[in-house]
Parts: sequence; C-alpha cells; structure tokens
Amino acid sequence: MARAVRFLLAASLAVSASGAAAAEDPSASFPNRPIRMIVPFPAGGPSDIVARLIGQTMSQDWGQPVVIENRPGANTIIGAQAAAKAAPDGYTLFMAIDSTLVMNQFVHKSLPYDPFDDFAPITLTAKTISVLAVSAVSGPKTVEELMARAKAQPGKLNYGAGTITAQLMGHLFHKAAGLDIVYVPFKGTPDTVNGLLTGSVELIYAANPIVAPLIASGQVRALAKLDRDAPPSMADVPTLAEAAGLPDLDDISVWLGLVAPKGTPRPIIEKIHAEVAKVLTDPAVKEKSERTGNYPVTSTPDEFSAFIRKEARRWEKVIKESGIKFD
Repeated sequence: MARAVRFLLAASLAVSASGAAAAEDPSASFPNRPIRMIVPFPAGGPSDIVARLIGQTMSQDWGQPVVIENRPGANTIIGAQAAAKAAPDGYTLFMAIDSTLVMNQFVHKSLPYDPFDDFAPITLTAKTISVLAVSAVSGPKTVEELMARAKAQPGKLNYGAGTITAQLMGHLFHKAAGLDIVYVPFKGTPDTVNGLLTGSVELIYAANPIVAPLIASGQVRALAKLDRDAPPSMADVPTLAEAAGLPDLDDISVWLGLVAPKGTPRPIIEKIHAEVAKVLTDPAVKEKSERTGNYPVTSTPDEFSAFIRKEARRWEKVIKESGIKFD
C-alpha cells in the first residue's frame, strides 16, 4: 500500500514538474496549430516568393500549415498594421521589407504601427537585386541614352515604382544626374512591370526576380543593376554607378526580414529563428530562392534589430534630403 502511494505521489510530482516546465518554456509545445505569415504585397513578388519557400519547409518540418496571407497596399502599411495588432504568440509572422521597418516612418506624418516598438525582429531572410529597366521595343538601349532623352525632354518621361525603396532608387539617380523624370506610383512590383509593358511608364525600378523572365523573353531591357554585389548571372548588366558615372549609386538593394508582434516570448522567437535559419541554409531552398533572384541571408534576432536601426539612420538622411512625403 505504501509503495502504491509513493508511486502515485511520484507520478503526480512528475506531471506537475512537466506542466511547470511547459509553462516556463512556451516554445515546448510550439507550434500546435496553423501559423499565418502576412506578406504586404500581392502574390508573385519577391517577399511573397521568399515567404512561400520558407513557409513550405516550416510546414513540412513542424507538421503544421503555414498559411501565406497577402495584404497589399499603402506602402506595406496595411499588412504591417495587421501584424502589429496580432496576438504575440508566434502564430502570426510578418515578412517585412526595408520600407516597412525603415522608410515608412520618415515619409508618413503618422503610422498605425511603430517599426521599433511593435515588432520583435527574428531574422533577415533575403536580399533582392533591383534593376533600372525599360521596354526592349521602345526604350533606350543604355543609361547614357536614357539620360540624354530625359535632359532633352524635362518632365516628359515618367518612371514607375511599387515600393518606397524603388521610388527612392529613382529619386537618388535622377537627383544626382540632374534629371526631371515624373514618378508614377504602383501597388506592387508586378503592377509596375505591367505598367511598363502597357506603356503607362517609360522606365521602372523593380526587383530583378520579377523582371528577369521578361528580360529573358526579350520584352524588357535591364539598363543597370543597383547593387555591386549582384550575382554572376547579372555580370553583363552594368551597375548604375558605372553606367551613369555616379560612384555613390552602387549599393542600393532591397532586403526582407521576418518579424513577429512585440511581446512574442523570446523562446518562441528563438525557435522560429532556428527553423528559418535552417531552411535558408538548405542547399535545395537556396537554389530555388536564388533562381528567382532572391539571395538568402540570415542573422540573429539581435543582429537584425541592430541592422534595422542602422538602416534607419542611413535612410532618414536620404529621405529628408529628397523631401518625399506621402501625407
């Protein structure tokens, strides 16, 4: 009888201990239901491509669906607001881009989210090379020819951009080169490319993953790339710095990063980080990502946080000089 009592007591203590451990470490049972990953752009863009590659492997590894939820519009503000207001439990993730966490705060009078206080950084996920592109049928063949056209027709040419970063790319180049080219906003990169194909705009600044198939098919011509660290496959495309003779225009790229609502328990952040880092260093995933023009990068949560603040200092100066404001 005494032995039975001791056994039951030991079992009860073991259950209590395991329950306490689970309560102390919320990541122990995470995830036990579907996860949603909000993407602030339409399907098909760079952030959507990266999100789906990560989500597919996470779902396979964890045995839980990772649902990609596209919430485009308002320079990523719609998606960011939805993510910021979500429960901080790890079941809502947000594939942010540089404009979400850096530029928006400097071009809008007010935001419905705080890029520093409303999100918990998890990791950088990818870097995307952007290009200055024109129609292969009617567009100029070189940056030099584009500059000559623009100077001969001040205010007559226009350019499209689907993100703040792309708009700033245009602003930096046009200001440095003394060009008067009118900005036309688009909801996302795919829409921007459609604008070029339909003749709504003469040139665009866009992520190479979206433009590359059209370059290969002969519909679009890439006049320049905006980052000197572009892959070997883009070796025949000059940097904008080289093509325009403006040395400061060779380090402008789009970056993506995964964040969660602020207050998400650190153990869950660490668990998600470890999984995403594993996914992005998997050779098969890297190959698929690079094939679309997205080059995987990773960082620790603390490194990503420091990187965001460094980028904010950099772009605050550029945006103040540009005078770009959206409201």
